[in-house]
Amino acid sequence: MSRSCLWNIALVIGIVAASTAAAEPMGKPDKDGFISLFNGKDLTGWVGATKGYGAEDGVMFCKSGGNLFTEKEYGDFILKFDFKFPVGANNGLAIRSPLKGNPAYVGMELQILDNTAQKWAKLRPVQYHGSIYDVVAAKRGHLKPAGQWNSQEVRAIGPKITVILNGATIVDADLDEVCKTADPKLIAKHPGLKRKKGHIGWLGHGARVEFRNIRIKPVSSATATAGGKLNTPPEGFVALFNGKDITGWKGLVGNPKTRAAMSKDKLAAEQAKADERARKHWKAIDGVLVFDGKGKALCTAKDYGDFEMYVDWKIHKGGDSGIYLRGSPQVQIWDRPEGSGGLYNNKKNPRKPLLCGDNPAGQWNTFRIKMVGERVWVWVNGKLAVDNTVLENYWERNKPIYPTGQIELQNHGSTLWFRNIYIREIPGK
Repeated sequence: MSRSCLWNIALVIGIVAASTAAAEPMGKPDKDGFISLFNGKDLTGWVGATKGYGAEDGVMFCKSGGNLFTEKEYGDFILKFDFKFPVGANNGLAIRSPLKGNPAYVGMELQILDNTAQKWAKLRPVQYHGSIYDVVAAKRGHLKPAGQWNSQEVRAIGPKITVILNGATIVDADLDEVCKTADPKLIAKHPGLKRKKGHIGWLGHGARVEFRNIRIKPVSSATATAGGKLNTPPEGFVALFNGKDITGWKGLVGNPKTRAAMSKDKLAAEQAKADERARKHWKAIDGVLVFDGKGKALCTAKDYGDFEMYVDWKIHKGGDSGIYLRGSPQVQIWDRPEGSGGLYNNKKNPRKPLLCGDNPAGQWNTFRIKMVGERVWVWVNGKLAVDNTVLENYWERNKPIYPTGQIELQNHGSTLWFRNIYIREIPGK
């Protein structure tokens, strides 16, 4: 039985392509940014069970089955394809999957199944077409009869995944929320839920399932927005940087402990000086927030408690920066082999990232940061670098992290670039 791990989301339309044409085996994107994953003649660009699949007359089809994957990995994307199957057919769509292991668990599998076949009549709701196997049930009633072509669209944008079948949304879920509310034992069986990048594939069981018009639109990051406009937040988020100036930001005054000890008048005076200094060294240039390497950190004018945020950042070779959460250091940004994203100032809890997900110095990177209570998760370019780790209070080591505080863009005298800074506040308990 093909097993499906999948969630689906609210629509994010018209997102800018992330990859250059040179990186794709099928050539340049079309006018809408979609790249063909199938040339209509053979299995160029696909790996794995190539003997179990064939190609003819613009159709890719399953013969004996097996797992057939794209050579290239994809993180955030919009995938479109048509499929047709005979009565009782069973297949699957793998997303964000590694090449080894069962994609239903080490990655995510979206079920492809003839829901109306008598032999599948006693399946559980979470096993039918489009469902996340064992996790989320898809809506039924939107498949065309066996032998007719269906059109499907899958949107994987950060933790949110949407499946649209023949124009109807059949799954709409948020991976973060699913992992939070589902049975922990079930989630433990599916480590692929935390993957942010991997291969796309067909998971056949022998039936002649046919595919055509297989197209993908890679998304540069979950910060990408309609029309590819910079600094325009996705649904549910607000932009912290407007692309024009530093409205909504302020200069750095001391630290949380020293600020708390200041009188109201003293703090106001120091803040005025810090704001003047910030305006000299932090500028909006062509939609990018640029620091000239002088002065101090830039801070949000508002304090935040629990939140999820995205931020694109870039440093030069040897550059060094970081992002303070609730005024406490820091999610590290630097040009070092271990990579960025670690909680640099931790002593008792892990401080180094789980992996290096950085692009080379001089190229853009994207952080996704989630903070709930004193715990932090960090993804670097879609790869999980910090997983549910306590951020310690650097300023007062004997206390837990402050419940609220400002977000700070730190510097160490390097030129820095930031853009697409978005935040979504998470309601407290």
